[in-house]
Amino acid sequence: MNTWTPEDLALLAAHDSLVLTAGDSHPDGVETGMVLVRGALYVRAFRGVGSRWFRAAREHGRGRIRVGPATREVLFAPGAAGPAAEIDAAYRDRYGPAAALVHSPAARAATLRIDPAPAHSTAFSSIS
Repeated sequence: MNTWTPEDLALLAAHDSLVLTAGDSHPDGVETGMVLVRGALYVRAFRGVGSRWFRAAREHGRGRIRVGPATREVLFAPGAAGPAAEIDAAYRDRYGPAAALVHSPAARAATLRIDPAPAHSTAFSSIS
């Protein structure tokens, strides 16, 4: 597992959501909430494992995220549900009552850890 740089973590913490795109051929992404737990980035599909973007991320295993003006190639780690209680708490802290959408058993089952893809550059790149 590759780890996020301190600069990446600061950028992720400064934004409430990211735009996730799975694979290479999907031009449109989905905007979703995110949380950081122990330096790892997690997202959940509130509709569960049947969510289109969650299925695409599992199928492709890689893609990209856009956070603010920056984009990053990433790997999706399905099955890496992480520390569920800590992820729940991070969502509550970040999103307040709206976090209830991702506290269901279905949403917990659709948790993805997002890792930075190995590359020659380990930081977010700016979109021109």
